[in-house]
Amino acid sequence: MTVISFVSSKGGVGKTTSAVVLAGELTAAGRNVVLIDADPNRPLEAWSRLRELPGALRIIVDDSAETIIDTIEDARAAADFVIVDLEGTATDRIGFAVARSDLVLIPLQSSVLDAAEAAKSVKLVRQMWRVANREIPYRVFFTRVPPAIRERTARDIDRQFAGASIPVLSATLIDRAAFRTLFSLGGTLHELETSDVSGLDSAKENAREYAQAVINAVRGGVV
Repeated sequence: MTVISFVSSKGGVGKTTSAVVLAGELTAAGRNVVLIDADPNRPLEAWSRLRELPGALRIIVDDSAETIIDTIEDARAAADFVIVDLEGTATDRIGFAVARSDLVLIPLQSSVLDAAEAAKSVKLVRQMWRVANREIPYRVFFTRVPPAIRERTARDIDRQFAGASIPVLSATLIDRAAFRTLFSLGGTLHELETSDVSGLDSAKENAREYAQAVINAVRGGVV
């Protein structure tokens, strides 16, 4: 029933990783989840082939502007959460998906270039407000954050976003080996074993915090 779209005009910011981690946490919490792979490169489809997915998690591939709205609405009727992973370039498909979303998540790494690209995605979301005739909630959030420190650049970007009234998600995704391992072994964090990768418990804790922050944003709670 809830549609969450991941949008970024820049590749390599952890968009697909963020979508997979969120889907895994929602599924582990007993929710039915549909992941829509709307990226022509089909990264979610490739990930789904590595290991059998939990029964409550389903993948749909649709990278067509002509059908993406129908695909989203059909999935919304069949699942608790629909997560849409969109490509990293501006297309009509992205605008259509954003217009049908209950929350748009815009990932970025702590660089000035990523911040500028995130600002473009924010502009797109705000443009879609007029198309959808409603305000579409969105959050920017940091991914691949170094585990030991919070870089000065990230703090500076935080201040810039605050000055521009751009809401930032309260949680970040730390740069954890377990998140990267998902795309070599498949599945979610909850299918991994401690023998598969180091720091699994820390990754799971980070994933729970991130998923809770997303749920809070969906509910209109704290940023």
